[in-house]
Amino acid sequence: MTGKNRIAAALCAVALTSIASMAQAETLRLLTWGGYAPDTVIKAFEAEYPDINVEVTLSNNEEIIAKLRATGGSGYDLAQPSHDRIMAAQQEYNIYKPLDLAKVETDKMQENLLDAVKTNTTIDGNIYAVPHQWGTSGIVVDKTKAGDVKDWADLCKEEYKGRTSMRLRRTILIGMGYSLGYDPFALYADPAGYQKMLDAVTEKMISCKSIVKTYWNGGDDLSTLLLSGEVVASEAWDSTAFKLYDQNQNFIYVPPSTGALTWIDTFVIPRKGRADDAAYKWINFVMRPEIVTMMSDSTGAISAVKGGIELLPEDKKAAVKLAFDDAAIANMRFFANIPAGLEDMEGKALERIKAATSN
Repeated sequence: MTGKNRIAAALCAVALTSIASMAQAETLRLLTWGGYAPDTVIKAFEAEYPDINVEVTLSNNEEIIAKLRATGGSGYDLAQPSHDRIMAAQQEYNIYKPLDLAKVETDKMQENLLDAVKTNTTIDGNIYAVPHQWGTSGIVVDKTKAGDVKDWADLCKEEYKGRTSMRLRRTILIGMGYSLGYDPFALYADPAGYQKMLDAVTEKMISCKSIVKTYWNGGDDLSTLLLSGEVVASEAWDSTAFKLYDQNQNFIYVPPSTGALTWIDTFVIPRKGRADDAAYKWINFVMRPEIVTMMSDSTGAISAVKGGIELLPEDKKAAVKLAFDDAAIANMRFFANIPAGLEDMEGKALERIKAATSN
């Protein structure tokens, strides 16, 4: 073989190897929330696993269920619904497949978060999800002006008339229920008992209308109210409160004394997904310390791994550590699976509150 022929043969071999590699590459199709698959993390993953390409579709709880219901669980390989939106969808539509926990590094996960997800997503002995990121709803206060606000009902104190705020959605109904001595999630199994709680909460919320400055709709609305000084205490997402703390350290997040309401976004594998091995690799990859920090910087949420707070970016860590000591974490109230018809009951309660006039 001549020198030219050798070179040609070598180039041909490289080309064939490249073509074979491309043919063997698989696509991991993620159905996830905004911020949950940042470019930095995708590039790091694809660098380590060059035979896997990551394709991202942004969604939310309702759309995740709708998309997978429409396809019978196909079209995606890994999805991220919240932990209280899985069981009912699976029982009704059969859109997920059980997880093989032997392939997931669950020993790296915070036990109470893992247990909460298992409780909410175990059907006939099969577990359908593991936790990824978590956050809470509670209270944000200007500590120089409302330092004694510690629980949901404190937002209705007469001394803060015209200086508090909240959002008229189901979260405040549940939070106020806890403040009034009920256990809303335990009452999910008792519709009559839940309605009795809603009636008591509705009366409380109507009486509170004369105290509340306004009802906010989004994080930007709330931030404007607090930064302007119009509001000194409000119901809030913890992520909004942490951003405010970065701007003014008088604004602190307060997990309510009756417990911060906690959501957990999870990993589930759609029933007709075709890249299970790649999905498990992604789940384990995003639990690595350096990746956790990158992910939390993008999402603003806290990783479900042990020590997730310590792995937050430095500009977020101080606010979170100030809010969540061990006692606050142990006192978290995890959202429970929502029974059919319950949200309709809550919607009617919210309409009564909106329609009522201030006393």
